Amino acid sequence: MDEKALRGLIVNVKDGKLSRRSFVEQMIALGLTAPMASQMLAFSGVPAKAAEDRFQYKPTKRGGGGALKLLWWQGPTLLNPHFAVGTKDQDATRIFYEPLAGWDPDGELFPVLAAEIPSRENGGLAADGKSVTWKLKRDVQWHDGKPFTADDVVFTWQYTSDPASACYTLGTYKDVKVEKVDDFTVKVLFEKPTPFWADALVGARGMIIPKHLFAEYAGGKSRDAPTNLKPVGTGPYKFVDFKPGDMLRGEINSSYHIANRPHFDTVEMKGGGDAVSAARAIIQSGEFDFAWNMQVEDEILQRLEKGGKGRAMITASGNIEHIQLNSTDPWTEVDGERANAKTKHPLLTDKAVRQALGMLVDRASVQEHIYGRTGLATGNFLNNPERFRSKNTTWEFNIDKANQVLEAAGWKKGSDGIRAKDGKKLKFVFQSSINTPRQKTQAIVKQACQKAGIDLELKSVTASVFFSSDVANPDTYTKFYCDIQMYTTTMTQPDAGTFMNQFTTAEFATKENKWQGRNITRWSNEEYDQLYKASEGELDPVKRATMFIRMNDLACGDHAVIPVVYRPRTAAISNKMKADISGWDTDLGNLKEWYREG
Repeated sequence: MDEKALRGLIVNVKDGKLSRRSFVEQMIALGLTAPMASQMLAFSGVPAKAAEDRFQYKPTKRGGGGALKLLWWQGPTLLNPHFAVGTKDQDATRIFYEPLAGWDPDGELFPVLAAEIPSRENGGLAADGKSVTWKLKRDVQWHDGKPFTADDVVFTWQYTSDPASACYTLGTYKDVKVEKVDDFTVKVLFEKPTPFWADALVGARGMIIPKHLFAEYAGGKSRDAPTNLKPVGTGPYKFVDFKPGDMLRGEINSSYHIANRPHFDTVEMKGGGDAVSAARAIIQSGEFDFAWNMQVEDEILQRLEKGGKGRAMITASGNIEHIQLNSTDPWTEVDGERANAKTKHPLLTDKAVRQALGMLVDRASVQEHIYGRTGLATGNFLNNPERFRSKNTTWEFNIDKANQVLEAAGWKKGSDGIRAKDGKKLKFVFQSSINTPRQKTQAIVKQACQKAGIDLELKSVTASVFFSSDVANPDTYTKFYCDIQMYTTTMTQPDAGTFMNQFTTAEFATKENKWQGRNITRWSNEEYDQLYKASEGELDPVKRATMFIRMNDLACGDHAVIPVVYRPRTAAISNKMKADISGWDTDLGNLKEWYREG
């Protein structure tokens, strides 16, 4: 969709010919995010949604809800929000820590530690796009009773922007500056006009940490802080106990800064097991209240739902299950590092090989036989919100055509049925985390590849290892020490900026940055880098949207990644539970609003 078409849709919303929700859904179909859709409407003068359309919290007092029992089949392993590479750790830290603002299901901001959302009207947003001023809530306390002030916000920026701290959020904070205006006001300064100003200090990447507990451990000492495993935040629950990978416990924060919240007296996050057993524990037995990430065949979910104790909760998001093709050589060590950015993959740098692999992924079968409602076949990496979803990409499953492409490129089948050229055989190691849908998807791809003369060795890694941030472990997905790998990239922000920086050259994951860079394939494209750089300063959200659509087309067209299924966020929840879940934040991003009926 081009700029003219986007502007035409916005006019229809303003004239009442198209509903706000329909516009957002169309933008999601184009690969944009809901928050970006909301920004486009706001920029064009379309009012925000009415308060009555938001999630309604009914309890009239704090506490009294008993125990909230959560089940994360990949248990959290650390509790510092700025080390939390994996979603499981981001979710766990959100129980205790809070950002200045969060994202609701429709991609609109709501205040948390901020007194209000900055806007042009209240003077919070600078007209030149180079600064945003946040007014903070007063009378907020850390769990140890110390006051929350602007000093904590400034310190969070200092801590995360220091490369020596090795925070996964470094990319958010390294190019901004946060200044204290007074004890309850901070100003975020940008080096250039910045359209997505709600990155630093917002959502999953914006959780504020206490200066008085972390100041001694900034920089090179960051991993030594006791508070990394015993969090002290401002959130609705206070830390009680933590056994990494197993059990996390919290209790009600009786001094929480929002009236009548939270509803539950205690919270338990149980880790371990697998997605199917987690689904049963909610939907079938009712043993738990909520389970994260139901990467389970939809047929199983629908069968369990007939029991009546729980249901699958499907929330629109930008999550994408995709296959990555390594641009570097994972089998050769250079400067003490495999998959070094100085190397090129000996086989996958051949565009014909990448093109053929793209044709050998039977997305339709993956959707029909594995994911159903919870995974929709797509050729786009960027799927939400709809305004960012490209209409230019296509995908097809065609074994015959893949054979023709490889044959034309000089890859000939040998007596063993495997294609080879210049003494090199098309043999790859294809890894993913241990999870039944993923192993079934791997098997579908392997079968098709065999028919095209490509040999795949399937490798499955325990999820807690695969998604770990352990710099000493060779099997983490960020190291990518194999040829091909598959997992879901989650979209924890409603804007495409951070999501799409994972294809920029500047974000290469390397030994030097402790593999915290977001470009794990190490794919590099000059036009992509230039477009991304331009998007960072484009204040017109409609023009910016067309840039992201082009970026999606470049990455997918060159098969840096092979999108498989767009995955709406799917959880399992008790029928008695009322939970405000946003696809643009962590599952627990608005935990203070959760309650139980009956």
